[in-house]
Amino acid sequence: MSPTARNPIKSTRTTFRILEALVELDGAGVTAVADHLDLPKSNVHNYLSTLEEAEYVVKRGTTFHVGIRFLELGAHARNRRDLYDIARPEMDKIADEEGELVNLLVEEHGRGTYIYRVAGDDAVQVDAHVGTRVHLHCTALGKAILAHLPEERVDEIVARHGLPAVTDDTITDRDELRETLADVRERGIAFDREERVEGLRCAAAPICSNTGRVLGALSISGPTTRIQDERLEEEIPSLLERATNVIELNITYS
Repeated sequence: MSPTARNPIKSTRTTFRILEALVELDGAGVTAVADHLDLPKSNVHNYLSTLEEAEYVVKRGTTFHVGIRFLELGAHARNRRDLYDIARPEMDKIADEEGELVNLLVEEHGRGTYIYRVAGDDAVQVDAHVGTRVHLHCTALGKAILAHLPEERVDEIVARHGLPAVTDDTITDRDELRETLADVRERGIAFDREERVEGLRCAAAPICSNTGRVLGALSISGPTTRIQDERLEEEIPSLLERATNVIELNITYS
């Protein structure tokens, strides 16, 4: 279930709705935001003017955009996690050796957020970047995390966010997801066979603390033309297992 604030502040919610609208619309004027959110234009103008004054949005002509100052907040949130600093060298090494895209994802509020991505020389460009939030059920990274959460927590996440279809291959059935997560726990590796992005395959391994708490997941992804069955099922999992072992040891003894 979604957590509910005891005494929610409506204006705070509206502020974040407006910021999210600017992201969804890739920048917009007052009228476009007001229409998008069904809010009075005068109210939207006041919110945007205040955000501009605080330097959290910028205005170019009549169009407002989310400001780069949010990078400071995001970097602070990311750098609070030891996982980021410890995983980065191992990820850079894999990307350099394999030439593919290497990803680090953590779960927060039932969604996955990429906190580091590094592209090898042959890596393909996809729609996600550091800070992108994704549904957990449609990525190898997300399934690696879900498989190591308590079942009641998985049920809460599914109840809150659902199992929307992202591609024709996305898991959308709770029983199928349950079976898939059991397989992930048994093997220690999760797979994404074009479940979030058509033409892209991915394998991921969880990163856990010495107490067994899942901290995040590490993946290697690439196009179906290069990530064939043997590489997906054997070579990449071996790389991930070695890397996550090093990361987990460094987290434990850092």
